[in-house]
Amino acid sequence: MTALAQAAPAAEPVTRARFVLAVVALATGGFAIGTTEFVTMGLLPQIAGGIGVTIPQAGHLISAYALGVVVGAPTLAALGARLPRRALLVWLMVAYAVLNLLSAAVSHYGLLAFVRFLDGLPHGAYFGVSALVASGMVSPERRGRALALVMMGIPVANLAGVPAATLLGQAYGWRAAYVAVGLVSVLTVVLILLFVPSTPGDATATGRRELAALRHPQLWYAVGAGAIGFGGLFALVSYIAPITTDVGGLPESAVAVFLLVLGVGMVVGNVVAGRLVDWSIEKSLRGAAVGLALALLLYFVLAPTGWWAVLAGFLVTVIGSVLALGFMARLMDAAEHAQTLGAAMSHASLNMGNALGAWLGGLVIAAGYGLRAPLVVGAALALAGLVVLVVARRAHLLER
Repeated sequence: MTALAQAAPAAEPVTRARFVLAVVALATGGFAIGTTEFVTMGLLPQIAGGIGVTIPQAGHLISAYALGVVVGAPTLAALGARLPRRALLVWLMVAYAVLNLLSAAVSHYGLLAFVRFLDGLPHGAYFGVSALVASGMVSPERRGRALALVMMGIPVANLAGVPAATLLGQAYGWRAAYVAVGLVSVLTVVLILLFVPSTPGDATATGRRELAALRHPQLWYAVGAGAIGFGGLFALVSYIAPITTDVGGLPESAVAVFLLVLGVGMVVGNVVAGRLVDWSIEKSLRGAAVGLALALLLYFVLAPTGWWAVLAGFLVTVIGSVLALGFMARLMDAAEHAQTLGAAMSHASLNMGNALGAWLGGLVIAAGYGLRAPLVVGAALALAGLVVLVVARRAHLLER
């Protein structure tokens, strides 16, 4: 990743033990973010019933959070580029803690949607700054491995945090899940203050310079392809709970099992994706787009069979992880010198897909096409993302 290879501002010297503890602290924040991002999907029926709205309406809460990520990623990345990075991480997680606890206290649908939007604002900036802090603690040839460790918070959240929070929400009410995430965010603040070294911001950065990267056409091709293509995964994940119970005929407790398997798929996919992206970003993205479409159609076929559908779900998240890492690499390269912005925009792009998949999935359900209809929408989105990749490649060749 070209952008990540650029030198970051010098940080305090760190020992191996301090590095491990710092990575754990940063990954804990990723764990909190990954949990709150996905747990809403597993608790849609409970949230809908608790605030008196339909499941498709509750699905728009997912879109509200994702839109917050999209708005917050470039804005906070540009505004915060000059700030000391540890302090910025602390304040981002303080905001995350407050907003998750506030989500647990709100009962009005419109207000809850607004709070979820606000909660999404720190998401992309946190991961962008974490990436730079982690890369600054190691030698250049080890930066990729450091970044992988920090970003592992999201798949681990899907493996353990989301199923646990889903069971907690089912047992004690959906609000308990948001309270748990708020407490983990508080823990992250403490860990960052204890173990993350003091790191200065980029003294030469300006909001104008950071945002200048948005003029690169290839950056927007990558953002668009990521938003559209990755929307296919969220067309499934957003409605995993009603598909599992109402279509598959399984008990409510099975939702946590399905989410656990999806999390395993993300962890496995994260490992596989690293090797594939090192081999070829372009070929990996194109192959993953086709594979995701096929996996979603397989889920459509297997959904009524109950437990067999979990196999298709595993494939969806393995392949989706290849897309996620591939688009991150593409955006890092396209952003060039604007490191914070490039790292943050990768999460903005994927959360545009989050919003798009959840929104379109809710539309086809509300239109009466059934709970499996989002799977077909998801397959179409994955293939549409492939089309954008092809157009981007041709545009790049013409630019040369």
